[in-house]
Formats: sequence, structure tokens, C-alpha cells
Amino acid sequence: MPEWTLGAVLDAVAAAVPDRLMTVCGPRRTTFAAAAAGTRAFANFLADRGFGAHTPRERLARWECGQDRIALLMRNDRYPEALIGCLKARVVPVNVNHHYTAAEIRDLLAYVRPRGVVYHREFAPVVAEALGGAELLVSVDDGSTGADLPGAVSFDDAVAAGGTAGVPDTSPDDLIMMCTGGTTGRPKGVLWRQSDMYVAAMGGADHANAEALHTIARNGGQTWFAVSPLLHAAGVWTVLAGALNGHTVVLYDDREPFDAHRTWETAARERVRMLTIVGDAYAGPLVAQLRRGEYDLSALRSVGTGGAATHSRHREALFELLPGVTIVDGYGSSETGGMGYGNSRNDARVDTFALMPGGAAVAADRRRFLRPGDTETGWAARTGRVPLGYFDDRAATESTFPVIDGVRVAIPGDRATLDADGTLRLIGRDSLVVNTGGEKVFVEEVETVLRAQDGVADALVVGRPSARWGQEVVALVCAHPAAGLTGDALRAACRARLAGFKAPKAVLFVDEIRRLGNGKPDYRWALARAADAVPVGDTADMVNGTERR
Repeated sequence: MPEWTLGAVLDAVAAAVPDRLMTVCGPRRTTFAAAAAGTRAFANFLADRGFGAHTPRERLARWECGQDRIALLMRNDRYPEALIGCLKARVVPVNVNHHYTAAEIRDLLAYVRPRGVVYHREFAPVVAEALGGAELLVSVDDGSTGADLPGAVSFDDAVAAGGTAGVPDTSPDDLIMMCTGGTTGRPKGVLWRQSDMYVAAMGGADHANAEALHTIARNGGQTWFAVSPLLHAAGVWTVLAGALNGHTVVLYDDREPFDAHRTWETAARERVRMLTIVGDAYAGPLVAQLRRGEYDLSALRSVGTGGAATHSRHREALFELLPGVTIVDGYGSSETGGMGYGNSRNDARVDTFALMPGGAAVAADRRRFLRPGDTETGWAARTGRVPLGYFDDRAATESTFPVIDGVRVAIPGDRATLDADGTLRLIGRDSLVVNTGGEKVFVEEVETVLRAQDGVADALVVGRPSARWGQEVVALVCAHPAAGLTGDALRAACRARLAGFKAPKAVLFVDEIRRLGNGKPDYRWALARAADAVPVGDTADMVNGTERR
């Protein structure tokens, strides 16, 4: 039986339920038939300009990409259409975090090397500064009043020009790339075969035929609400998992900052059955709003959370305020897709996960698979349909996606054990990454900025628990006494160079930065001291886990 590309699955679903709504975002309501036709037209527009696949997959190493790439610097509206349109043209869409600074976006684009960019018009100044020039610029109208970039084509004009007659032949080997900050601080593009991502991350039917897909679509019809942004893998996977199984997906209209009242109001109006969020950055405000107002959430059956931990007090509150609703904690990563889930109805504490197909744990030396009941602390892992590797990075590919007992494995970097009943028990992230509101912060990147400031002798950055964000960034700084540095000044320096969510929420001035005998920083000491750090600046102006600029 055949394997599927994502665009082909969409067309199969549209053939079965053409008039059903696929997406709702603000005032825009798009049927499956309209989405299938629009993505086909955008694909033709790209193909007519020579975009597509140029080197067969079998002639490439796992970390190589033989297809053109287009960066998506977009908000949620029109994101699914742009993404699937690229895929139908055999072009690799690449997610770009629009909260990044122009310098960070420039570095990411220099790594990805896209031939074109699709962007919401409000981001035109950032695109101009970060890219400097591109073969193709496609602008999505968002009501912005500023001037657009010279030579840019509007997304609507591109669709109109493409037409709906025929599209390039695609292959299950065609790629999709998910960019993540990773554990090294450098941008990493995770290369997935579309067929593998469909099954591993979107609950796709493995090797289903067209008739089976039609049946799945007709049996769909639920309404899901993806509150998390599509610039992250979790958001994209929620939307496509819903749509490609025949459900209607409400996208949060993120032209405005996250608002808990608007979220619950939308969930009530659209009769949402499942709502997905990213950890405490969403759960805290949503719980607080439920205590303040009343909403008709009688259609709601489950709340899914993933991408960042959700504090037990928020989970307990959701149980209290939404009786009968199931809270589902998902576990996975850009490198694995879904690996496990904690299905909690009465227990607010979730640190264990039932493994999904392919989920596993490997020994600390990465040479064998752990068996249920092994006492060794190893690594969470996934087998089967896993990514090919990291774009343009052989060493990282071979490290994260090694072959164990003849099986290629994805090891995202979480330490874990395997209980006697086969349950995965997470121990913690084995890397210097702070996950704050679903955003990953590589601490050495922040340290580099701090250490570059006049008057700073040394600095370390760690994460500490945060009731709202899961973790928050804390800086320990050794400064020259005469420098007169303040925490506010250092935080401002970080904000000038990095995305707002990377700036320390607290700064602790210390007499010295403790290091080990080999010269490496003593992060254990730093973590203990971080509890004493005093918050700096105003942290109330936060949206979607990131700070407004």
C-alpha cells in the first residue's frame, strides 16, 4: 500500500468532505475544498518559477537536502496554506520564529539558505534587514499600513497566478524541515520525510489507501483549537493532525497578544472539543480567567499540553474548573514527533508517560535498548519513523540519530528510566537549555552577550523553576566593583542582541563565578545560587511565552 505526502492526504480529505471547514482564524473560514485548491495553485506558482526538487533522495546523505527551501516568517493566518502549498511544489518550508531579532533571523536564514520567503507584511522591515535580498518574496496581507518590500508578490496574487490545473508529482521522500534551537544553541533544521512525519507526529494512517483516508475524513468532524503558535513544531503538528484526519481546526488569531478571555470566548463560540496549549505560559492565564468569568464549554472534552511542562497547580485547577475534561500531557520533540502521553483525569502529577509506537529508552552509553524494569538511567528514544537527520550537520546527525542494534534511533536528549510496566519516567533534560514558556534558550548564547559588556568579569546563565513559565532565565554575574552595573542595564543589553524571552528575568551579582578544576563552569553551584537572584525589570508584558518588543 502507498505512503503519503501531506499534500496528497489533504487532497484525499478534501475529496471526502469538501464543504467541511478546515481552518478558522479570526474572520477567515476556509473549507477543505478551498484549501486543497489554494495550496495547489500556490504550488503551481512556485513550480512555474523553477522551485522544487533537484537531486533524488537516494543520491543524498541523511543530512543533505536536494530541494529548494522557503522560509515562513508568518503568524498563524494563512500558515497552513503556505506550508502545504510549498510541500505540493516539492519545496521545503522552514519555520522561522518571528520573535527573534533581525540578527538572529539573519543567522538562521544564512544557515537554511532559502530561495524565497513568505512573510506577513508587518515583518517586511525584519525581512529586509535579515535577508538583504531574495529570489522570491511573497507577502501576506495582514492589514499593516507600512510599505511592502520592492518586488514582493502578494500571497493572494501568487495563488491567483498559479491556477489549479495539475501539480508536480511528489514523493513520500520529499522533506519538511522543522527548525529548533536545539541543545547546542545553533539553529538546527530537523529533516523529516513527509511520510514519516505524517505517521509519527500527526497520527497518520500508516500505508493507508485512498478509501481508508476517505473513511477517516468522513468520521472526523470534531473541532480542535490550536492555541499555540504555528511557528513551533507543536503548533504545526496539532493543526495538521486535526486537519488531515478530517477535523476543523481553530487557529488562535495571533495578530493580537494572547488573551485568556478571548481564548475561552472562541472555544465557547466554536464549540471546541479539544484545546491544545504550551505549558504554564498558557495554563496560568487560562486558569485565572476561568475563575473570573463563565463560559459555555460544554463541548470541551480534553485539554492537551506539550512543548513545555505544566505546573501541577495549574493542572489541579483545570480539573477543578473543568469537571469531566481530560488533561493530556504530550511528550515529544522536533526530533521525534509524539513519543508518549500522560492521560490524567484525577491525578494532577504527571512525570511518567505511556509510550506510543516506536517509543523506547536506550542505555546511557547509547549501545543497547533498556528493558522494562532496568534500573539504569538512560535516554528517552524513538525508533521507526524518525527524521533523517539535521540539515547540513553530519556530526549532530550521527549523534542524535545513531544506529543501535541495527536500528536507527532518535535521541532528543532527555534522561529517563523504563518502569517495569513499560512506562517512561522522565528524569530531566541533559543539556544546558532553559525551556521558558515553550521557547528554548541556550544559556551560552546569553552568557556570550553578558560577558561582552564593559565591567563584566564573568557570567553564567541557568534556569530556575517558574510558576508561570515553567522555567525562567537567571544570570549570575561577576562584575568589576567600579563598573556600577545594574541588573536592568544587563537585561537591556541582552534584549538589544537577543529575542526578549532570552533576557534574564533575574540577575545575581556574585564575587566570583565558581569553576571546576578542568576550567568548566560549576553549573550545580550556579543552580543552587540562582534561587537567591532578584527579579529584574517588568516581566508582566509577556505574550505567548515571549516578551513583546
